[in-house]
Amino acid sequence: MEDTLVGSLMSSPVRTVTPDTDVQTAAQPMIDHGISSVVVVDDDNRLEGILTSTDYVRIAADGVDVTATSAAEYMATDLVSTSVDEPVHEVAETMMRRGVHHVPVADEVEGVVGMITTKDFAAYLSEARALSPPRPTDATSD
Repeated sequence: MEDTLVGSLMSSPVRTVTPDTDVQTAAQPMIDHGISSVVVVDDDNRLEGILTSTDYVRIAADGVDVTATSAAEYMATDLVSTSVDEPVHEVAETMMRRGVHHVPVADEVEGVVGMITTKDFAAYLSEARALSPPRPTDATSD
């Protein structure tokens, strides 16, 4: 895992919305694609924030008008982000330390290019385990 880079595990393309997108419209890509977040970007595809399914629980609890409430009003802005060439073990440590499940992947030129999530790590570990040779058991034969 130490040699694996974020670019090889991230999901792409990432689903994005703008800060002025209403939260009802912003939820649609999450429903359509079975994902638990959308990245909020500016007109140049630069990272502004993230809306997650947890934010939608707060939106529902607040009882706001979802067609008149913008993504900017509920998006998280204290973000962890990474780049495609970051080692995944470093991102995993940061995610655990910060308690986040979604990390946008950004590039200086292109802006947001992907997303790495705890689901991506689980899939990677599951695949790595399936490819690993079986471990010897402690049992000895007589």
